[in-house]
Amino acid sequence: MNPAPNDAAILALERPHRNLLTYYFLSLLVFPPLVVILGPYSYFRYHTMRYKFTAEGLSMSWGILFRREIIIQYARIQDIHLRSNLVERWLGLARILVQTASGSGAAEMTIEGLREFESVRDFLYHKMRGVKDHPPAATVAAPAAVGTDSGEVAAALREAAAELRALREELARRPRT
Repeated sequence: MNPAPNDAAILALERPHRNLLTYYFLSLLVFPPLVVILGPYSYFRYHTMRYKFTAEGLSMSWGILFRREIIIQYARIQDIHLRSNLVERWLGLARILVQTASGSGAAEMTIEGLREFESVRDFLYHKMRGVKDHPPAATVAAPAAVGTDSGEVAAALREAAAELRALREELARRPRT
């Protein structure tokens, strides 16, 4: 995996590559009657599909009559997979499957139609790990806000441990019923 992908190039991505439309119609040719039924759907899906990569997360939207939008924050991403079949590889495309802890086994978002799929995957991993490696500022500042120093906390923990030991010894002395 690359250490730091080119963030500016990834943030500038907004639309799928035109080879995605070719892929849609080639996949419909497997069963020709599907071209009439699913051809317009694929055409409009391609032309309305938009991606947006921001500092906080990514979003994907598509549709004319029934608009659908998925927004995922980098902190929610659990896993990222690349998937491509023979035709997609021939066209230089791959799908990026983004999984969250939503409870379903399927991917929450499938980013398709990108030729820069490896750099997008590396970018997402970098952002995902960057969010998890750095705790929020409120978590770090919480002990200082309470006004306790480490000596008081250590003394309180020692006292609690001594009480627990005394309780455990008392319970061990009692006869079992």
